[in-house]
Amino acid sequence: MLGKVEAIINIFVEPREMDDVIKALIELPEVVDVYEVTGEFDLVAFIETESISHFRNLLKNKILSIKGIKSTVTSVILHIHKKYGKILA
Repeated sequence: MLGKVEAIINIFVEPREMDDVIKALIELPEVVDVYEVTGEFDLVAFIETESISHFRNLLKNKILSIKGIKSTVTSVILHIHKKYGKILA
């Protein structure tokens, strides 16, 4: 797969490690946005990488190695229909 890869990562975090996990995530340049949320997950991160292999490396060797992250559920974005209130072609 060629081209930019965008993904949404839903993250389960050990509660006592929340602040440290957030700090580690926001220091990664590929992490565009980080949200602390209610519901099933603790955090949601939006990721942009240059390729699927770069994304795999980021997830496997950086994000999943952050102390306090219990697990993740990832969705790779296939197509964006609307962003920031604007419909995209």
